Amino acid sequence: MKRTHDGETRRIVVISTGGTIASRWQGTGYAADASGSDVLATAPLPEGVAVEVVDLFNVNSSRMTAAHQLALLRTVHETFADPGVDGIVITHGTDTLEETAFLLDLHHTDARPVVLTGAQRPFGTGDGDGPGNLYDALQVASTVRDLGVLVVFDGRVHAARGTVKYRTLAADAFSDPTAERLGRVGFSRVDIERQPERPAPLPLPAAARTAEPGATGAAPLPRVDIVTHHSDGDPFLLNAAVAAGARGIVLVATGAGNATPEIAAAVANAVARGVLVAVTTRVPSGPLAEIYTGGGAVDLVAAGALLTGTLRAAQARIALLATLLSEEGGTGARATALLRRLLDGPVRAEPALATGGSRSAVAARA
Repeated sequence: MKRTHDGETRRIVVISTGGTIASRWQGTGYAADASGSDVLATAPLPEGVAVEVVDLFNVNSSRMTAAHQLALLRTVHETFADPGVDGIVITHGTDTLEETAFLLDLHHTDARPVVLTGAQRPFGTGDGDGPGNLYDALQVASTVRDLGVLVVFDGRVHAARGTVKYRTLAADAFSDPTAERLGRVGFSRVDIERQPERPAPLPLPAAARTAEPGATGAAPLPRVDIVTHHSDGDPFLLNAAVAAGARGIVLVATGAGNATPEIAAAVANAVARGVLVAVTTRVPSGPLAEIYTGGGAVDLVAAGALLTGTLRAAQARIALLATLLSEEGGTGARATALLRRLLDGPVRAEPALATGGSRSAVAARA
């Protein structure tokens, strides 16, 4: 068996969840149906890496549910209960990868890495990017430590927090619009250029211990909705979310976090009913800021909403869900305090500040 530079074989568990990397032609379109072993067979293994495969589920990630994500979170924690495991790679569809990665990162307490990857071109295609991405993910998972949950795609290493799917079809699908990449991988070398900033991780929520995708009779998970403001926007959809039983709402505002006086009043009403409200923006890059009144961020914060910093809608929703599932969060002021902690991150200037010099992650683990 091939060994790494330090003479140790790295044991990596690959958890397969579906997505384009596992999708084959179905006659009218592509759908995930290839096993994790099938996917793994398309990629060479980095030197000194031994791989085990767990087929957890197999779905197109646009069909991902909180129950799927919590089952994956539980599986990650169970896998790391084995001290002989050096890292985890998760193959995942790109549509909701940013949400899953952030949920895992919010609960990741281990120094060993979790790396998510996938593909933009389907399984078995001649120009497929899945094998290269999987090779890179295995390389990173066998090399780094103390970086939390990572996204590895097209030779780039990204922190889970802030990373979104930025391009619909291009190979370099993922980016943090407000920050530089975390590092890069290529030619059997992993270089980490900065340290991610993460809030203190949460313990595994009780719901993750029992979550089973598609299970009947399971206790419903908290409803968290996303509502977008636009020209002519009114409170109708926000009020409808409250009426539907939402316990959390992400308001996707304009600019640096602005809406209307009517929406600000609806936010105040929702908060008074115990609903957590977070405000993000539909602008791709930059932090939110309390600048404007007249329904702007000044009024939304006064109504009880929290600004999401540089987090965008999908990850802000995950922060709300994690808060509602956490035993630490509780209700009222405790839940608000926990949500604020999960939303708080590095406030970055625009354009993003340049990172410092690079360092080799291989050297960093020595």
